[in-house]
Amino acid sequence: MSETPHKRLSASLRGLLDSVLEILQTRIELLSVELREEKQRAASFLFNTVLAALFLAFGVVFLAVFLTVLWWDEHRLLAIGLATAALIAAGLFCASRASSELKRSGRLFSASLSELSQDREMLGRDE
Repeated sequence: MSETPHKRLSASLRGLLDSVLEILQTRIELLSVELREEKQRAASFLFNTVLAALFLAFGVVFLAVFLTVLWWDEHRLLAIGLATAALIAAGLFCASRASSELKRSGRLFSASLSELSQDREMLGRDE
């Protein structure tokens, strides 16, 4: 026996600490990647949503003006009322779609939470 029990215990503890730190580093890197992906997805979603809203708003306003001018002599109130109803209906439809999209999106950091849960199970600390 060239090593004393104290040295073997010390080496085992260092190995255990090294393994724990390596696992922790991996989980933090995974969390960082997920955060970056979520940020990019949110920025892209926001950019496309704002552009779509602007273009649609301009198009709908010009359509409403066109229809109002087209029917100005005979049915101006009907044209304005229909344009208003169509705009309100479109707004409600878009709001409901946005709400369902928000509810459908995945849980933030789900992959990291799953990996941490698996780590806990492997260590025998089930909750």
